[in-house]
Amino acid sequence: MAKRPKIDNAFLGPLKGGALDPTYAGALSFMRRRYSRDLAGVDAVVWGIPFDSSVSNRPGARFGPSAIRRAAAIFDGDPQYPFGFDPFADLAVVDYGDCSYDYSRPMAFAAAAEEQASAILSSGAHLFTLGGDHFCTYPLLKAHAARHGPLGLVQFDAHQDTWPDKPDSISHGSFVLRAVREGLIDPKRSIQVGIRTVAPEDCGIEIIRADAFDGLGAKGVIAAIRKRVGRKPAYFTFDIDCLDPAFAPGTGTPVAGGLSSREALAVIRGLGGVDFVGGDVVEVAPAYDHADITAIAASTVALYYLGLFAERRRR
Repeated sequence: MAKRPKIDNAFLGPLKGGALDPTYAGALSFMRRRYSRDLAGVDAVVWGIPFDSSVSNRPGARFGPSAIRRAAAIFDGDPQYPFGFDPFADLAVVDYGDCSYDYSRPMAFAAAAEEQASAILSSGAHLFTLGGDHFCTYPLLKAHAARHGPLGLVQFDAHQDTWPDKPDSISHGSFVLRAVREGLIDPKRSIQVGIRTVAPEDCGIEIIRADAFDGLGAKGVIAAIRKRVGRKPAYFTFDIDCLDPAFAPGTGTPVAGGLSSREALAVIRGLGGVDFVGGDVVEVAPAYDHADITAIAASTVALYYLGLFAERRRR
């Protein structure tokens, strides 16, 4: 067995296996995965989209990918809870770096992100993305739907994101409406969890509002998601403002009364076997964070998603 480097696994380490870097030192990739654009033999890609030009309140989610990568260092090299195994033992995962776009041309962003996401997917690798504001999910849905057809959407969020927009505008509050109108998602197989705001329309998507969680509990929410999505391909998106600001203060549009980190993670843990073909975690704005609370929550969401993917592969 080749001797693994003791530091800078992000550049020097193997594709598989947990890293051994000190949590306080070394190059920071997501969970010390190797930075690479070579996707030969790669099972899954972690990719950042540092874009926040469509926010309606506090900006700063462009710094989300770097904050999530930094927070993920605490998971480095251990068997991962609650899975009890190293998800990278058999799973080859790389950190692909960040999406490239011209910040001075925000209207051209979606096309650039879709093109780059499509190139990653064309390799056959699974894609999980670190945002960025929630408009980032729109080009990601376009890229995934082009390969799989209309997708079920499992969305954790404080907002429905179904506000009307215009063809020549972009908004993190309208990507769901746009995706429904363009046939990227199937509303009959889509569900939103944690909603605690009101939008003009629901687009036929099932909604589990935050205050319903007390009655349903994690098991009830899991059952509702599974029933709604069925066995066809689905896309996972987690807006960190689904969590109450006590658990995620570092976000652009915080709304009181949200889920706790434990509640949300319990639901995600129960979604094993759902045919997620891609996913993201978005809206981390570290300038408003404290002690990396929000970034830690977001990196844990990403870890759970990759853990579910690894479990599916192990089966």
